[in-house]
Amino acid sequence: MTNYIDNALKVFENNFDLKKEEKVVIITDDRMRDVALPFYEAACIKGNETVFSQFPAIYKSGEEPPALIAQAMKDADVALCVTTASLTHTRAKKEAAATGTRIGTMPGITLSMLEQGAIEADPDTVQKLTDYFTDLLERSSEVKIEKDGEVLTFSINGRKGIPSTGIFREKGQAGNVPSGEAFIAPLEDSANGKIVVDGSIAQIGKVDQPVTLFIENGKLVDATGRQGKELLELLGTEDGKTIAEFGIGTNPTARITGVVLEDEKVFGTVHIAFGSNKPFGGVTEAGVHIDCVVKEPTFWIDGEKVMEKGRVLNPDLPSV
Repeated sequence: MTNYIDNALKVFENNFDLKKEEKVVIITDDRMRDVALPFYEAACIKGNETVFSQFPAIYKSGEEPPALIAQAMKDADVALCVTTASLTHTRAKKEAAATGTRIGTMPGITLSMLEQGAIEADPDTVQKLTDYFTDLLERSSEVKIEKDGEVLTFSINGRKGIPSTGIFREKGQAGNVPSGEAFIAPLEDSANGKIVVDGSIAQIGKVDQPVTLFIENGKLVDATGRQGKELLELLGTEDGKTIAEFGIGTNPTARITGVVLEDEKVFGTVHIAFGSNKPFGGVTEAGVHIDCVVKEPTFWIDGEKVMEKGRVLNPDLPSV
């Protein structure tokens, strides 16, 4: 436990610059209690007023938490969400951030991830890579992704690029911990084509056989294999099957683990998500948000090839 607490202390110090007078809430569920406890112990060691709040693990990523949890997030200066499914793309998180709470969401994090991997990344490198891709998304209009001969295209015209570095030192800053991605909400009816997912799928895990997703006018209409069928069931309604996010991993020490919190941050990957995206510039509220990670893709932005089979083509970026 001591090693886990030491690394949890580093998260509070390095990612949040936690001050002694600040109030902390650790939000968890019945499945993640053991992983959340080191963060509770660390905040107590630092002398902060700290609350441990636990609720049943019967919810999906993007689904709103109980009202008491949402209120606890608003009442804290720093909220860490160590949960099974993700609270990242929820109104609760968005509204708490609007009140000034700094929020780290850690869906599915394991004790192993608390020891090594994405959490070990050099923050300056992650910052530079994230800033580059966020700026690129911000000023662009069209994306084309190719993987194993299949092509998916969509528009990002007019949408805002979002950086997620895992560093939250100013009021209202929020995102994943550990982190490292630049992402954006595509126009909801603009995506057409196919994409091969060979990394992982949120709440399902590592892909055992590549899953081909069929997308028409922004909707996921079919998916191959057993895990593809599981994805369709998780997404449920038509709103749940609407394209929600395009993200680019920017963390050089992240690994494919089967936990999307880390998997979608792997440098040399991209991810597509379906469901809710209103909290970061889209229009869909679906009560679900599921990410699908693609390893070593080739993609173009506004006709310029940016990445070829996982290798970024800009020589000015930090070497990784």
